[in-house]
Amino acid sequence: MKIGIVTTWFERGAAYVSKQFEQILQEEHNVFIYARGGEKYAIGDPVWDNENVTWGKNIRSRFSLTLIDKKDFKSWIDDNSIELLLFNEQHWFEPLLWCKEWKIKTAAYIDYYTKETVELFNIYDLLVCNTKRHYSVFKETNKAEYLPWGTDTTMFTNNNKTELAHSDYITFFHSCGMGAKRKGTEQLIKSFSNTKHAKKLIIHTQQKITGNKIEKLIDSLEKEGRLEIINKTVAAPGLFHLGDVYLYPTLLEGIGLTIAEALSCGLPTVVPDNGPMNEFIEEGFNGLLIKKGNCYYRDDGYYWPLCEIEIDDLTEKIDYLAANKEEVLVMKMNARQSAIKNLSLKKNMKSLSHLMESVHFIPLSLETQNKITKFNKKGFGKFNKLYIKLYPIINIFYATYGYIKPFIKK
Repeated sequence: MKIGIVTTWFERGAAYVSKQFEQILQEEHNVFIYARGGEKYAIGDPVWDNENVTWGKNIRSRFSLTLIDKKDFKSWIDDNSIELLLFNEQHWFEPLLWCKEWKIKTAAYIDYYTKETVELFNIYDLLVCNTKRHYSVFKETNKAEYLPWGTDTTMFTNNNKTELAHSDYITFFHSCGMGAKRKGTEQLIKSFSNTKHAKKLIIHTQQKITGNKIEKLIDSLEKEGRLEIINKTVAAPGLFHLGDVYLYPTLLEGIGLTIAEALSCGLPTVVPDNGPMNEFIEEGFNGLLIKKGNCYYRDDGYYWPLCEIEIDDLTEKIDYLAANKEEVLVMKMNARQSAIKNLSLKKNMKSLSHLMESVHFIPLSLETQNKITKFNKKGFGKFNKLYIKLYPIINIFYATYGYIKPFIKK
């Protein structure tokens, strides 16, 4: 088949999900990437800019990051004779209406949805759920398939090494990418500062960790030599080799990609006792589970609430691991073994190609069409079509402002 993946496409978690779908499907099918604008491009980057990649027009709307130019999109579909489209986190549903109009089969990687949009996913012909949590929401549609997530256990590996990164103490590692607040980085730093036995925490981030209170704590821990922050973009397999234990007190995840990656690299992993994070961890075997604290919903109405962790409980667990090196060594071995057994993406997703081949085009029901039309007219969404018409002028403004901004400052 000729399969198209519609996605963001640069160094970030969502794009790595799409890349892994691409790699699996390419074994049996021709796969083409339509890189949405709106966030960032990786043009010229050899990891991302390949012959099968088309860079969609850059529509930088403040209302939605998944706007698509219809003419440009259709041209890409026709040029590559696309038979089925897999959408990754498509927040704007208009392109799905186009696909029904063009009789193109569609599938969705399930990650972002609100209580209001759950029923709109009926427009897809297939829903791929990679966690039990997501599957629990969509299983009644009869379009959902549960394929447990995993990772590339060959790329993310400890090369059969089980010794500590530093022979004298346990090194704790945390990666927060571009979302320190959501990934519990602030709570982690507070928790780590209260420990009695933990000597070293390394944090990898792609953005500066900000906030007056937390910056003071960071400064203090850095001066003590207990904290090292690495602020840069690092391609897979990342920096897991720097640590012995992965700390990930995230407030909310669609999957939690780095959990599987850390386990595969032989790092016992400490996550909240909340889905989908706890789907990867067997308490005391390949990691530990942190007690949940306060839970609350995001302003955007995402289906699942943000859940903070109990800081004192995380502090106790860090101290326990820091004081028990022999147990950590056993858990490191268990982490790698559990990944090989349960987290091989190639094994877990072996039925994906067959699922794609089995998808049938389902005509759009009037009920679903009306619901999507109504949804698209709500709030700022009603400006999306107008924004697409105006974006050539808006892009000229952005370019002009970027050029004159240094002179304005002077």
